[in-house]
Amino acid sequence: MTNPTGITPTEFKVLILPKEVEQISPGGIILSSQTMDAEKSATIEGEIIAVSHLAFTYATEAEWDGKKPAPGQRVIFAKYAGVRHKAKDGQEYLLVNDKDIVATIED
Repeated sequence: MTNPTGITPTEFKVLILPKEVEQISPGGIILSSQTMDAEKSATIEGEIIAVSHLAFTYATEAEWDGKKPAPGQRVIFAKYAGVRHKAKDGQEYLLVNDKDIVATIED
């Protein structure tokens, strides 16, 4: 998977594309921009776009058992974690610490 963002994570960081927030609630109510901003900040799911060379090195490959998070994988991360930044492709991405990723999601 290529990284079209122009953002390269450093140290123990992982670049994530957060799951898009729905504009209409499950009950059919159109959400205000203020509510959508709050929901966006509280997002806990997304797709890994890029991983720094130091991320996830606190465990050996054997300890990861071949399941080390990698680009293209969907993950769950800590609420309100990381730094948001708009990339050159116009999307807003999230840079989080590798330890803020709490689970991977199977397709």
